[in-house]
Amino acid sequence: MAALLPSIGVASVSAVARRHGVNANQVFGWRKQYQQGSLAAVKAGETVVPASELAAAIKEIKELQRLLGKKTLEVEILKEAVEWGRSKSLIARSPLLPGDDR
Repeated sequence: MAALLPSIGVASVSAVARRHGVNANQVFGWRKQYQQGSLAAVKAGETVVPASELAAAIKEIKELQRLLGKKTLEVEILKEAVEWGRSKSLIARSPLLPGDDR
């Protein structure tokens, strides 16, 4: 497919299609994709994924970022609570282990 695209500018699309044994409509589609940059990932050797799969991955990333933010806030609140409790001598500096209550 990529080998066909440079020769399209020199000859008609139908001539290029006949020469390579493909349908002219397919060549028109490839040319349109090429002009829109849709084939850049293929040319760069990158993996192409369906748009629906990309959208689902982006949605999942946003949800995970939201959950991470929520957990980070919870940790900060708990750290402040522990600090406050220690300042009021309500929480021991180190937990007592079995046998340490002497």
